[in-house]
Amino acid sequence: MTVLEEIVRPDAQTARRYVLTLQCPSRGGIMHAIGSLLHDYRCTVVDQRQFDDVHGGMFFLRTEFFATGDIDIAEIEEAFDRLVADLDGHHTLSDDRPTRVVVMVSKLGHCLNDLIFRWRSGTLGGELVAVVSNHEDLRPMAEAVGLPYHRIPVTSDTKAQAEQALLELIDDYNADLVVLARYMQVLSDGTCAKLRGRAINIHHSFLPGFKGAKPYHQAFERGVKYVGATAHYVTPDLDEGPIIEQEVIRIDHTHDPRRLATTGSDAEALALSRAVRWHCQHRVLLNGSSTVVFG
Repeated sequence: MTVLEEIVRPDAQTARRYVLTLQCPSRGGIMHAIGSLLHDYRCTVVDQRQFDDVHGGMFFLRTEFFATGDIDIAEIEEAFDRLVADLDGHHTLSDDRPTRVVVMVSKLGHCLNDLIFRWRSGTLGGELVAVVSNHEDLRPMAEAVGLPYHRIPVTSDTKAQAEQALLELIDDYNADLVVLARYMQVLSDGTCAKLRGRAINIHHSFLPGFKGAKPYHQAFERGVKYVGATAHYVTPDLDEGPIIEQEVIRIDHTHDPRRLATTGSDAEALALSRAVRWHCQHRVLLNGSSTVVFG
C-alpha cells in the first residue's frame, strides 16, 4: 500500500472538524510529532499555520483537521495532553460548535448593528446569544432580531453588584466570548482578570490615541490625516490589552468632527468584526502582551 492509499478521506456525513492551537518553547521535531499523532488517528489536515518567534523563543501552531466519526476524540485529546506536556506548552482543541458571544453596548449602535448583520449572514464566525447594556437605547435593535436584551444599570455605588450580575449572566448563557461593542463603562480589574483572553474591546483610534471625551473633536483640532480603530483583548490596564486587529481610513482637512465620527464608526465596525471572527475561528493566540493572528 502506498502512502497516498493510506490517507483516509473523511466522510462528509460523519466527520467533524477540529482546530488545534499550540504554543510552546521552540524546538525541533514539533511539526513531525503533531503530524505523526494525527496520522496515527487517521485524521485529515485541511489547514495548518505555524510561527516560530525567534525573538521570544516560542513556537505557535494552528492546525485544522477532520476526524472520522468512528474515532473517539477523547483519545486524541489525551494523546495531545501527553505530547504537549512533553513540549512544556499549552494547547486547546476545539470542535465545530459555534462560539457563543455576548455583546455589551451603551448608546452607540454601529458596532452592534454590524455584528448582527454578519451574524445573520453567517460571516461572523460565532453565534450572538444576548446583548447587555447599561441603557435602554439599543433594545429595539436587539429584539428585532430575537436577541435577549438585558439592562444592567451601573453607578459608582452599584458597580460591584452590576459586574457580579454581568458575570452571572455570562455564565447563564454559557458564553465563550464577551464583546464590548462601544460599551462605555470601565470594567474592574477583577472582572477583567476573570474574562482574560475572552473579552474583546474596540477603541476609537490607534493605541495610544486621543483619550477622554470627544476623541474626534480632539482629532479634528490636531489635523489628523488618518482615522483608525483598534480591537484588543480586555485587561486591567485600560486600552492597553493585546491588539488583535487595527483598521485605518485616510481623511483630509474637509472632514469636520461629524464626518470624522462617521468615518471612525466604519473603522471601528471593521476592526471589531474581524477580531471577533478570528477569535471565534481560533486564529488568535496570546503571546505575552501581544498576539499571534493566523489569517
